[in-house]
Amino acid sequence: RPAWYTSAFGAHLTWTLPFGVLIMFAVFNRFSPAYEEAARDLGASSWQTFAHVVLPMIAPSLIGVGLFGFTLSYDEFARTLMTSGTFNTLPLEIYGMTTNVTTPVLYALGTVTTVFSFLVILLTLGAIVYVGRRRARA
Repeated sequence: RPAWYTSAFGAHLTWTLPFGVLIMFAVFNRFSPAYEEAARDLGASSWQTFAHVVLPMIAPSLIGVGLFGFTLSYDEFARTLMTSGTFNTLPLEIYGMTTNVTTPVLYALGTVTTVFSFLVILLTLGAIVYVGRRRARA
Protein backbone atom coordinates (compact mmCIF):
# COMPACT_ATOMS: atom_id res chain seq x y z
CA ARG A 1 0.00 0.00 0.00
CA PRO A 2 1.59 3.31 -1.05
CA ALA A 3 2.13 6.10 1.44
CA TRP A 4 0.30 9.40 1.02
CA TYR A 5 3.49 11.20 -0.01
CA THR A 6 4.12 8.81 -2.91
CA SER A 7 0.56 8.96 -4.24
CA ALA A 8 -1.47 11.49 -6.19
CA PHE A 9 -2.25 13.26 -2.91
CA GLY A 10 1.45 13.91 -2.32
CA ALA A 11 1.89 15.12 -5.89
CA HIS A 12 -1.03 17.52 -5.57
CA LEU A 13 0.23 18.81 -2.22
CA THR A 14 3.65 19.38 -3.76
CA TRP A 15 1.98 21.38 -6.53
CA THR A 16 -0.58 23.43 -4.55
CA LEU A 17 1.09 23.99 -1.18
CA PRO A 18 3.64 26.58 -2.39
CA PHE A 19 0.84 28.72 -3.82
CA GLY A 20 -1.04 28.60 -0.53
CA VAL A 21 2.08 29.38 1.47
CA LEU A 22 2.89 32.39 -0.72
CA ILE A 23 -0.64 33.74 -0.33
CA MET A 24 -0.52 33.25 3.44
CA PHE A 25 2.88 35.00 3.57
CA ALA A 26 1.22 38.03 1.99
CA VAL A 27 -1.61 37.84 4.54
CA PHE A 28 0.74 37.60 7.51
CA ASN A 29 2.95 40.42 6.20
CA ARG A 30 -0.09 42.71 6.50
CA PHE A 31 -0.95 41.32 9.93
CA SER A 32 -0.07 43.65 12.79
CA PRO A 33 1.35 41.98 15.92
CA ALA A 34 -0.24 44.78 17.96
CA TYR A 35 -3.51 42.81 18.03
CA GLU A 36 -1.81 39.82 19.59
CA GLU A 37 0.03 42.03 22.06
CA ALA A 38 -3.22 43.72 23.07
CA ALA A 39 -4.89 40.36 23.66
CA ARG A 40 -1.94 39.16 25.73
CA ASP A 41 -1.96 42.42 27.73
CA LEU A 42 -5.63 41.81 28.51
CA GLY A 43 -4.77 38.40 29.95
CA ALA A 44 -5.52 36.06 27.06
CA SER A 45 -3.53 32.86 26.80
CA SER A 46 -1.72 31.89 23.62
CA TRP A 47 -4.60 29.62 22.61
CA GLN A 48 -7.22 32.31 23.34
CA THR A 49 -5.21 34.84 21.37
CA PHE A 50 -5.08 32.50 18.40
CA ALA A 51 -8.74 31.44 18.60
CA HIS A 52 -10.27 34.87 19.25
CA VAL A 53 -7.87 37.27 17.52
CA VAL A 54 -5.66 35.65 14.89
CA LEU A 55 -8.01 33.01 13.45
CA PRO A 56 -10.96 35.37 12.80
CA MET A 57 -8.62 37.76 11.00
CA ILE A 58 -7.06 35.12 8.75
CA ALA A 59 -10.15 32.91 8.27
CA PRO A 60 -11.24 34.50 4.96
CA SER A 61 -7.72 34.05 3.60
CA LEU A 62 -7.62 30.42 4.74
CA ILE A 63 -10.94 29.76 3.02
CA GLY A 64 -9.67 31.45 -0.14
CA VAL A 65 -6.43 29.47 -0.10
CA GLY A 66 -8.38 26.24 0.38
CA LEU A 67 -10.69 27.00 -2.54
CA PHE A 68 -7.77 28.08 -4.71
CA GLY A 69 -5.81 24.94 -3.85
CA PHE A 70 -8.81 22.72 -4.57
CA THR A 71 -9.41 24.41 -7.92
CA LEU A 72 -5.74 24.24 -8.86
CA SER A 73 -5.54 20.57 -7.90
CA TYR A 74 -8.81 19.63 -9.59
CA ASP A 75 -7.53 21.06 -12.87
CA GLU A 76 -4.26 19.08 -12.79
CA PHE A 77 -5.28 16.21 -15.03
CA ALA A 78 -1.80 15.30 -16.30
CA ARG A 79 -0.26 15.15 -12.82
CA THR A 80 -3.13 12.99 -11.58
CA LEU A 81 -2.86 10.68 -14.57
CA MET A 82 0.82 10.02 -13.87
CA THR A 83 0.55 9.53 -10.10
CA SER A 84 -2.89 8.07 -9.37
CA GLY A 85 -1.82 4.43 -9.45
CA THR A 86 -4.71 2.00 -9.13
CA PHE A 87 -7.21 4.60 -7.91
CA ASN A 88 -9.12 6.92 -10.22
CA THR A 89 -10.03 10.44 -9.24
CA LEU A 90 -13.13 12.22 -10.49
CA PRO A 91 -11.29 14.10 -13.29
CA LEU A 92 -9.81 10.80 -14.51
CA GLU A 93 -13.24 9.14 -14.48
CA ILE A 94 -14.74 12.03 -16.43
CA TYR A 95 -11.90 11.86 -18.97
CA GLY A 96 -12.46 8.13 -19.34
CA MET A 97 -16.13 8.76 -20.03
CA THR A 98 -15.39 11.35 -22.72
CA THR A 99 -13.16 8.98 -24.68
CA ASN A 100 -16.03 6.50 -25.08
CA VAL A 101 -19.57 7.12 -26.21
CA THR A 102 -21.05 10.09 -24.36
CA THR A 103 -23.63 8.89 -21.85
CA PRO A 104 -26.06 10.76 -19.58
CA VAL A 105 -23.80 9.87 -16.65
CA LEU A 106 -21.24 12.35 -17.96
CA TYR A 107 -23.79 15.15 -17.94
CA ALA A 108 -24.96 14.12 -14.48
CA LEU A 109 -21.39 14.29 -13.16
CA GLY A 110 -20.94 17.70 -14.74
CA THR A 111 -24.12 18.89 -13.06
CA VAL A 112 -23.13 17.44 -9.69
CA THR A 113 -19.67 19.02 -9.75
CA THR A 114 -21.11 22.38 -10.83
CA VAL A 115 -23.79 22.30 -8.12
CA PHE A 116 -21.18 21.30 -5.54
CA SER A 117 -18.94 24.19 -6.60
CA PHE A 118 -21.80 26.67 -6.37
CA LEU A 119 -22.79 25.29 -2.95
CA VAL A 120 -19.25 25.79 -1.66
CA ILE A 121 -19.25 29.35 -3.01
CA LEU A 122 -22.67 30.10 -1.49
CA LEU A 123 -21.71 28.62 1.87
CA THR A 124 -18.51 30.66 1.89
CA LEU A 125 -20.36 33.86 1.02
CA GLY A 126 -22.99 33.05 3.64
CA ALA A 127 -20.30 32.54 6.27
CA ILE A 128 -18.69 35.85 5.33
CA VAL A 129 -22.03 37.68 5.58
CA TYR A 130 -22.79 35.96 8.91
CA VAL A 131 -19.43 36.92 10.38
CA GLY A 132 -19.82 40.47 9.08
CA ARG A 133 -23.23 40.85 10.71
CA ARG A 134 -21.92 39.37 13.93
CA ARG A 135 -19.05 41.83 13.97
CA ALA A 136 -21.40 44.73 13.23
CA ARG A 137 -23.52 43.82 16.28
CA ALA A 138 -20.48 43.65 18.56
